[in-house]
Amino acid sequence: MKGRIFRIQRFSIHDGPGIRTTVFLKGCPLSCLWCHNPESQRFEVELAYRSERCMSCHRCVAACPVGALRPISSGVEVDRNTCNGCGECVKVCRSGALFLYGQDAEPSEVLEEVRKDAVFYRNSGGGVTFSGGEPYSQPGFLLEMLRLCREEGINAAVDTSGHAPWKSIEATLDFVDLFLYDLKDYNSERHRRLTGVENELILDNLKRLLDTSDVVVRIPFIPSCNFQSPDDFDGFFNLLLRLDVGRVDVLPYHSLSRDKYRWLGREFFEVGDGPDYRKFVEVLREAGIDVSVGGYF
Repeated sequence: MKGRIFRIQRFSIHDGPGIRTTVFLKGCPLSCLWCHNPESQRFEVELAYRSERCMSCHRCVAACPVGALRPISSGVEVDRNTCNGCGECVKVCRSGALFLYGQDAEPSEVLEEVRKDAVFYRNSGGGVTFSGGEPYSQPGFLLEMLRLCREEGINAAVDTSGHAPWKSIEATLDFVDLFLYDLKDYNSERHRRLTGVENELILDNLKRLLDTSDVVVRIPFIPSCNFQSPDDFDGFFNLLLRLDVGRVDVLPYHSLSRDKYRWLGREFFEVGDGPDYRKFVEVLREAGIDVSVGGYF
């Protein structure tokens, strides 16, 4: 069994307790307008092109078996409807202008990478976090990875949007030490406009997890999107109160992914104005909710 990942990030300190290795699985059922990892959204292997590194040698054009690259004066142009992600162009690119997002790996191969930092996990109380994309979009691979981690005695966390069949989540409960649960919006219709899906399944799964597991609810604070005015403070707060959520991680918006959109030939979504996330944090803390900002601490 192989899974498709797009990055393994060592020495992560914001994706769960202690020092962790974050394994990013490719593919997501959501399409959040502000997504910080656009390379995670699609399931297929994708070609990225950094024009600033291109030497205009055009070796890649000759190497492409499907004619997806066209030479231009400033480098190359990628026909993304034709490109099949085979990587032949990457093999001949001397400057690193072309590279792939997505590689297939056996669970044992991923575990080998995870093991390299085992000493840091033991000394810091850390472990491995499976993120994405949406890890539960590859349920069989995720379950096998979690089983292997449990056999190795490695703490395992899953960062999920919650948009997955409950049976896929339920199958992993005995192997997950912590769920980092992304809550994009309390309003279902707006959730659909912002992410492409409504939030009923997400909230239903969250209710079940809160009854069975250790959960930190992560709320991305996106001005002009899910936080358009202070009224949205009340919307999120009332939902958290109703669900009896005790731990929240507020994730302020950042635009560090702008280059990745350009490398993938996609348009970057410009976020507008909105309220200050610090005011929202104050509201939650005054209500006695344990809050961290920008990652797990």
